[in-house]
Amino acid sequence: MTAAPPPDSSGAVVVEPSLWNVANALTFARILMVPIFATLTVNSALTSPGLRIAAALTFGVASITDYVDGWIARRHNLVTSFGKVADPIADKALIGTALVLLSYYDVVPWWVTTLILVREIGITLMRFFVLRHGVIPASPGGKLKTLLQSLAIGWLLWPMPEPVDVVGLWMMYAAMLITVGTGVDYVIRAIRLSRGSAGA
Repeated sequence: MTAAPPPDSSGAVVVEPSLWNVANALTFARILMVPIFATLTVNSALTSPGLRIAAALTFGVASITDYVDGWIARRHNLVTSFGKVADPIADKALIGTALVLLSYYDVVPWWVTTLILVREIGITLMRFFVLRHGVIPASPGGKLKTLLQSLAIGWLLWPMPEPVDVVGLWMMYAAMLITVGTGVDYVIRAIRLSRGSAGA
């Protein structure tokens, strides 16, 4: 017997949108683009301009889907449980793969990649952990962090001439600072949310 959909706070029955929708399709496409992007980057060894451009364009298209799928889901009420889980996983897989490869080819220092990945994975796990208390919405700083990370990675992947090539690394350092700062903010908000739920 199928359980009835749960009611919301007003008592109305909440029916989750179908799993098969445009927003989820874009999220799934982004996941599929990760190995394609990785293959192009590895084959380029960041020495072949043509393959670097192809890798940068693939990364750019995948990054754009991260914004588009969320906008579509909210605009057309297509937010699903799958999307809530798959979207951040796809985002972290794309950014994480790019950072690891850029560090492997000595473009981004390993300590920067390690710091960003520890923050990203830790905060993502924490947000899932506190879901029973409530949802921690993305902050403006978090969105700026993601934008800066994406711009920096795209800049570093593209075969930029000297001296403008160094701009990408400075953008990555700025993204790292915002990444750490927003991570601290998320921890504080999670603690407040948990305490508020416990005291309710």
